[in-house]
Amino acid sequence: MTSPEMIEAKPLRVYLIRHGETEWSLSGRHTGLTDLLLTVNGQQEALQLKTLLQGLHFSRVLSSPLQRARQTCDLLELDTAAEIEMDLLEWNYGDYDGLTTADIHKQRPYWNVFLDGCPNGEMPEQMTERVDRLITRLRLLKGNVALFSHGQIGGVIAARWIGLPLLDAQHFPLGTASLSVLGYDLHHPEISVIDLWNAKQPYLAGQEQKSTLNT
Repeated sequence: MTSPEMIEAKPLRVYLIRHGETEWSLSGRHTGLTDLLLTVNGQQEALQLKTLLQGLHFSRVLSSPLQRARQTCDLLELDTAAEIEMDLLEWNYGDYDGLTTADIHKQRPYWNVFLDGCPNGEMPEQMTERVDRLITRLRLLKGNVALFSHGQIGGVIAARWIGLPLLDAQHFPLGTASLSVLGYDLHHPEISVIDLWNAKQPYLAGQEQKSTLNT
């Protein structure tokens, strides 16, 4: 049996888990701080992640305070009690919350959240500051750490983890109920790496992956 001391002595590996499907992620509506529950399908998606996490022990489990993240966390029944982490909140979409990209493009044809931010919400500089603050704290931890969070901020976490500018987060989309793993190069522990990205159990089993990319 692995003791808590042994778990916490291991090098840091961050298991980034995006929540399951909601009504708005299904319809492509950007969901920032609007507090939605998972759909029935979203609950089933979350439960499928149990296979990917089977046998893992976690030194810390951190969750966004929003219900869709907390519900995903609860369904997985990890071996460590979850703590609420405010810096895992999704991007605050402000006036764009609940709109689709097509809706926004009617007003701003070339809008890109990673470049332009959101009126009365968060701007890219604010997101960079928030995620960098989170990563600084994460790097002080040891062992396996689970993060239950959201789509857009998940991409930002990945980009900033490996030292890329926030704009490059647009290249790291996340499907609902997906697992990604951040860590360090085994032979060069000073180098941050992405060990796994956007994995889902049906995809790993060789089936068609259904990916819902909006937050």
